[in-house]
Amino acid sequence: MAQSPKRIAFFLLFGAILTIPSLAQDSRAPILVELFTSEGCSSCPPADRLLEQLDAHAVVLSEHVDYWNHDGWADPFSSAQWTARQEAYGGRFKLDGPYTPQMVIDGSVQFTGSDVSRAARELALAKERPKAEVRLERTGTGVQVKIENGGAGGDVFLAIADDSGESEVRAGENRGRQLHHVAILRSLRKIGRIEREGRFQREIALPEKTRRQRAIVFLQQGDAGPISGVAMLPAEKL
Repeated sequence: MAQSPKRIAFFLLFGAILTIPSLAQDSRAPILVELFTSEGCSSCPPADRLLEQLDAHAVVLSEHVDYWNHDGWADPFSSAQWTARQEAYGGRFKLDGPYTPQMVIDGSVQFTGSDVSRAARELALAKERPKAEVRLERTGTGVQVKIENGGAGGDVFLAIADDSGESEVRAGENRGRQLHHVAILRSLRKIGRIEREGRFQREIALPEKTRRQRAIVFLQQGDAGPISGVAMLPAEKL
């Protein structure tokens, strides 16, 4: 029986990812996949499912925008901060305006977040780009960050994300659906800048509760430029 183009694209996608050597502490490759999504958007669930598939192989972030919070449903994971981040990408990529679902890989390319074949192609390209070495370690009070080979300049960001989350949507375009998400972004802040020799080292204090969340550190040129390194510490299990 002939396989569908979508099924073939899935095989290509995972084949591309599995060949990437990981610099992170777990098995995920040092590629950051951001998905701008919303529970108010009926086109987003397929993209959410694709991101969940990618979660075992790359570092992912689910960033829920707030401009879909109408028709009786407000996405409980949404934030105006993630809308602003998406708008910054839109300006850089010269888009007419924000849209969902939108996937951004390594801050370098954007496309419709449910496009499996495009994701496969872009991940294959991402594995060829040089990467900074980002090392993370949990400490008694937070996380120790070490970066080597970071190049000339670049900002260091720390993201805290819920491992997963679910909603029973009661209104809007996804009314009646049970939606599941992974790596739900909850906070994002700049913690420093790469030094001239391409290095960065700092211990960042974090609340105890963040041990039950993912800690992700990435190196980016400005707020919406290319990302040249990323690593993740998984959430600690209770």
